[in-house]
Amino acid sequence: MNTRFIYDTFNVVQQNKIMLVYQGEFTQEIAKSVLAMTERNLDNFGEDQTVKRKIFNVMVECLQNICKHGEQANTTIKEAIFMIGMDDTHYFITTGNYIANDNIPVLKSKLEAINQLDKEGLKQLHKTIVSNAYGLSDKGGAGLGLVDVARKSGEKLVYDFADGGIPNCNFYSLLIKISKNK
Repeated sequence: MNTRFIYDTFNVVQQNKIMLVYQGEFTQEIAKSVLAMTERNLDNFGEDQTVKRKIFNVMVECLQNICKHGEQANTTIKEAIFMIGMDDTHYFITTGNYIANDNIPVLKSKLEAINQLDKEGLKQLHKTIVSNAYGLSDKGGAGLGLVDVARKSGEKLVYDFADGGIPNCNFYSLLIKISKNK
């Protein structure tokens, strides 16, 4: 690595209006720190409470998903990436973590189903999951968190699975947009 890399990274972060990036091991304690730093940044921007609450709720769900459902990149740590940034009209929250290949079809199916629903459909799916423990996995994931993220953001969930070079795993990326308008 050379020092030019630092400047290039700074420019990419600044051009894309990224407020916070964390890459590395994810634990509950680190998630709490990421939440606290983001809250301070939003306070410094003078962001509206309603928008802050949406961002915070979406972040909690995303960070919990990383902590609960991410796979370990090696035998000792669970690595992932989290970013929050903005453009003129939206905040964006981006996460990335390894996921077992066996879990991709179910997750992809849930994401596609969520993206096909409108506001009322998401509300009904939420009720169904809560009342029936619909599709509950051994890690507790029935997709309720993803439904909540879609409901809070009011936007389609953008996702991708890429070969991350880890046997039997792919790298799962998720992008959520939250309008700056209440």
